[in-house]
Amino acid sequence: MKDIISGLNKVFDSRVRLGIMSVLVVNDSADFNTIKELLDITDGNLASHLKALEKEEIILVKKQFVGRKPNTSYSVTGTGRKAFQTHIDALEKLINPTR
Repeated sequence: MKDIISGLNKVFDSRVRLGIMSVLVVNDSADFNTIKELLDITDGNLASHLKALEKEEIILVKKQFVGRKPNTSYSVTGTGRKAFQTHIDALEKLINPTR
């Protein structure tokens, strides 16, 4: 059984982090409010999960001003994309071991 779960990454255990990564891997980037609305979570909850992913160098953070308003957007790093794909592959093997 250990071989089946060896590809799972603890960083993606949270449903919120799984959701964040799912949004970011299919888009070049997404801003804070877009992710918050798609996942229907609070600012604080999203911020803490984004910070954890940033700390692990899974995502990149870009802060800028759009007009006079601050805008923070996020994108997946190459390392993050590879780690997430490995995690998804491991989940698929767990669900369907004969694959």
